Amino acid sequence: MSQVPVTVLTGFLGAGKTTLLNRILTEHHGKKYAVVINEFGELGVDNDLVVNADEEIFEMNNGCICCTVRGDLIRILAGLMKRKDKFDGILIETTGLADPAPVAQTFFTDDDVRQRTKLDAIVTVVDARHFLEHVDDGEEAEEQVAFADVILLNKVDIVDEKQLATVEERIRKINPYAKLYRTTKSNIELSQILDRGAFDLQRILEIEPHFLHHHHDHHHEEEVGSLSFTAERPIDPDRFQRWMGELLQRKGPDIFRCKGILDVQGAPRRYVFQGVHMLMDSDWGNPWKDSDKRASKLVFIGRDLDREALKQGFESCQI
Repeated sequence: MSQVPVTVLTGFLGAGKTTLLNRILTEHHGKKYAVVINEFGELGVDNDLVVNADEEIFEMNNGCICCTVRGDLIRILAGLMKRKDKFDGILIETTGLADPAPVAQTFFTDDDVRQRTKLDAIVTVVDARHFLEHVDDGEEAEEQVAFADVILLNKVDIVDEKQLATVEERIRKINPYAKLYRTTKSNIELSQILDRGAFDLQRILEIEPHFLHHHHDHHHEEEVGSLSFTAERPIDPDRFQRWMGELLQRKGPDIFRCKGILDVQGAPRRYVFQGVHMLMDSDWGNPWKDSDKRASKLVFIGRDLDREALKQGFESCQI
């Protein structure tokens, strides 16, 4: 069964995510998307784009569909999958004050959703002019950046280069792993944000070919940051699963994203995993080649990460 890719669009109020969504809905890309939003009134699509409206589904002139979230996300996704017409993808727009984690977790927890759809990427739109004040005023803007696979630094036309550099530095302190693009009016090639495969375990190395070679070690005064660890010795899979399971049960609320590629002793393939808060998914990835230097890389993005405890835990899994 082919899986429909799902892209989550998030960003603080006024950042430009609705502008981005409108672009996707109206651009003549020849594809058909279903769009799930929290409230239809927030979408801001001109009325003349909406035709043949019924209670929940809106057909759009670009062949897109928009449905309001009036119940559980799982129910809506299941309803979309039952429609006779097929989609090229599904877009989910969260509210400006939303933590994208519950949306992402849906794709870990429901078997039917996992079979028929796949989370493709979390795309966060950042307001270059107001991000620094938003990130200092509350947790939402920070968390939206922490969860992102792709970040659009938007409204770059109304700030100077010095402020852009400051904002980019702050973003990178929170999440150094996401793809970062500067945009004006959310104008970007849609191929940069759609069908990215950033949440596809089998494609982590394709999206991030240098994943095992970057040595990020961020430890800052800011609560939200990232840590990464490497290991040259093979990993014992039972020890790793036990440690990671206990870690996510205890610290999961503060671990926004985690992912890794592991060298499991005796295994011909890479062991690939990633998690959102307390939920983790894993699978066997690409085969190790004879020319590969086998190593393991583990990444955490979260709040108040205890570097020494994580380091000791990871070391305890090594053989």
